[in-house]
Amino acid sequence: MAEDRRVAGAPDADEDEEATVIAAQGRDPVALTRLYERYVRPVYRYLFSQIGDTAAAEDLTSQTFLSALEALPRYRHRGRFAAWLFVIARRKALDYFRRRRPQVDLDTLPLRADGADPASQVIQSQHWQDLSQRIAALSDEEQDLLRLRYVADLSFAEIGAILGKSEQAAKKSLYRLVSRLQNQMENDHG
Repeated sequence: MAEDRRVAGAPDADEDEEATVIAAQGRDPVALTRLYERYVRPVYRYLFSQIGDTAAAEDLTSQTFLSALEALPRYRHRGRFAAWLFVIARRKALDYFRRRRPQVDLDTLPLRADGADPASQVIQSQHWQDLSQRIAALSDEEQDLLRLRYVADLSFAEIGAILGKSEQAAKKSLYRLVSRLQNQMENDHG
């Protein structure tokens, strides 16, 4: 997970990002490229998980970065840049849904083949379908919480900033949600 890959107690990553953002605000092409390369895949994955359409997710990703570029001079490094960027991405997704109401098929997300026998693959597929249905039945906020953590791979601090919660509240909300889903799955399949 995002937090686990960061070096504990190393302010260099935050300081480096802050310096990169400041340089990008001055339209430094190297800094702009760094920020784009760091966040383009997580933003795309997040948007694709909501939209379910490759072309639309690519378009919204581009729109997100264009909006961020336009707003960058007004950005104040009060928190995490990722949180600010993902707020823009969320708004782009909401605008997209206001314009049209697509059917998002969670089955489009690829399952990892682990070389299991066919019977195990069928069982795994049934469990995946059951989980997909349970996720689809969650509130928009709960689905967004899962996407921000597991698809966009954001830290709890970043998720909290996006959702207007503390880091601990975001962590607690996610753990409760995952636990609830796990208990439901175990009760039905156990």
